[in-house]
Amino acid sequence: MANSFVTVGDRFPQFEKKAVVSIEKGKEFKTVSNKDIEGRWAVMFWWPKDFTFVCPTEIAEFNKNYTNFKDRETVLLGASTDNEYVHHAWRVHHKDLTDLKYPMIADTSRSLAEELGILSAEEKVAYRATYIIDTEGIVRWLSINDLSVGRNVAEVLRVLDALQTDELCPCNWNKGQETIDAPVG
Repeated sequence: MANSFVTVGDRFPQFEKKAVVSIEKGKEFKTVSNKDIEGRWAVMFWWPKDFTFVCPTEIAEFNKNYTNFKDRETVLLGASTDNEYVHHAWRVHHKDLTDLKYPMIADTSRSLAEELGILSAEEKVAYRATYIIDTEGIVRWLSINDLSVGRNVAEVLRVLDALQTDELCPCNWNKGQETIDAPVG
């Protein structure tokens, strides 16, 4: 039986999950859902496990680029199948994660990762998946890496820029470059 998964052109699934949004006492947790991205561009990226080696490099790099996403009026969300308490402990104890500006979503039931089709067969943890979701809630781009290979945040931003032009963008296109003017008819 073939695995089903959410792909380009599909509506991003409904979700409501606990997330770590702060390390400040009393303000650590919040529920995050589709309502938080409704009518806005969004990037949701997944990592396999907290307290690992490649994951914090990606999480920190997305954080370094938080302003770049905000400047593009794009909500940034991170997620894994670890629970919110593990996320919180990791943020508190990892110097590169203490000042995250976006939520760390806890998909402990694995329901969203399963619906997206991004759970690894052996460990049942999420692959390194990244989704760009448009203002209508439609997946416009996705990338999935194996567990051992980190992603390129600059590429996520480049693709987001291209999608937001709503024009034809050639190979290796970057913001500010000419788009393609295709004849109509």
